[in-house]
Amino acid sequence: MAGQSDPNVSIFSGEEVEFMAEDEMVEIVPNMRMEPLNMLCGDFGPFYPQMATQVPMWLAIALKKRGKCTIRPPEWMSVENLTQILEAERESQAAFQVLPFHYVEISSLLFDYASGDIPDLYMVRSLINDIRDARFLKVESSLESFEDARSSAVKVKNLSAMEVNVVRPFVGRALQSFYKHGSPDLVPNPEAMSARRPQATDNIQRRPLRKR
Repeated sequence: MAGQSDPNVSIFSGEEVEFMAEDEMVEIVPNMRMEPLNMLCGDFGPFYPQMATQVPMWLAIALKKRGKCTIRPPEWMSVENLTQILEAERESQAAFQVLPFHYVEISSLLFDYASGDIPDLYMVRSLINDIRDARFLKVESSLESFEDARSSAVKVKNLSAMEVNVVRPFVGRALQSFYKHGSPDLVPNPEAMSARRPQATDNIQRRPLRKR
């Protein structure tokens, strides 16, 4: 996996994070009739014209490319909601507002493939960019405080996937775990986990493998 061999880069590339975000569910409005799609990850459909249904982002994009549907932006992408989030992000220099874990990737995918389905597109894009910049500034401040305190762990609530991906290379081995959306379940650092695994030593006698 990208980044695992080099501690100075992210565990995932931006493309890999976006790939994972494509499993997020989104609402579409089909303009055709189609039988249910039976996938390994689940069954989706049946599809009827002008009847909204939920599908993974990757399927919504595939149908959109073929002109088979429109994609409804999620409620959090409204101008009113984004304006409130931006104001709250700027007012608090410590707390991060609650946003979908993949808000950066979801919005980017919708801008790329369904821009015509987003009301007030330019305002929405501007607000999300401002929110992202405000949050990344707070991420940098949190990292500076973390380094000054010389702590071995840090707890930050409501970070998004892309923000976590940016944090990890700077914190390195000192960061043992992080919280996803304030969940009490800690997600362990893969590097720390691998460091605790028993390693084979050179002085252990190994039996030769039998020839087949």
